[in-house]
Amino acid sequence: MSLTATVVTAVAAFMAGFSGVAMLARAKFVVEPLAAYGVPESVWNVLGVLKLAGAAGLVVGFWVPVIGTLAAVGLVLYFAGAVVTVVRARAYGHVPFPLVYMAPAVAALALA
Repeated sequence: MSLTATVVTAVAAFMAGFSGVAMLARAKFVVEPLAAYGVPESVWNVLGVLKLAGAAGLVVGFWVPVIGTLAAVGLVLYFAGAVVTVVRARAYGHVPFPLVYMAPAVAALALA
């Protein structure tokens, strides 16, 4: 794995992990928009755990590349779903936020 791929993957893992922890901790900047988008509170923990699993998978991918690739695919799909959720809520100004989190996962996947 090249240095670039390693750094990009580490950044993607950090960002997904941070986002997952923020969701599980019910950080105001995360849960207020979720509520406004109509995402039921009953799934917030699952969404946070999925992000943490993706972050962990990216890290494991340093030693088991197929796990890292699958984790990157999962995170890209997760954040694509987040974009769809934001668009369905007609919060078009918020579309860049999930894209910012998706970008390093896409880059890690491309560099894998």
